[in-house]
Amino acid sequence: MNKKEIIEKVNVALEQIRPFLIDDGGDIELIEVTDDLTVKVKLLGACKSCSMSAMTLKGGVEESIKKVIPELKAVIAIEDETVNCH
Repeated sequence: MNKKEIIEKVNVALEQIRPFLIDDGGDIELIEVTDDLTVKVKLLGACKSCSMSAMTLKGGVEESIKKVIPELKAVIAIEDETVNCH
């Protein structure tokens, strides 16, 4: 599976969980899939400051993505200021 296919599969998995996040006033954005298969996402809206966001990330987002890409290393959330556009 090449990187483009991996990104497509990650986006499909995110689309499946996105309605639940939107229902709670939040959302999620895919930032990057690294070469070592770490998925970097940004939590948006209410998800950014929610006390349950760590559980949502591991139990919901990571689990959903690992169903389609079992070899995935991890899903991590990044903050706005860590996004480097260079």
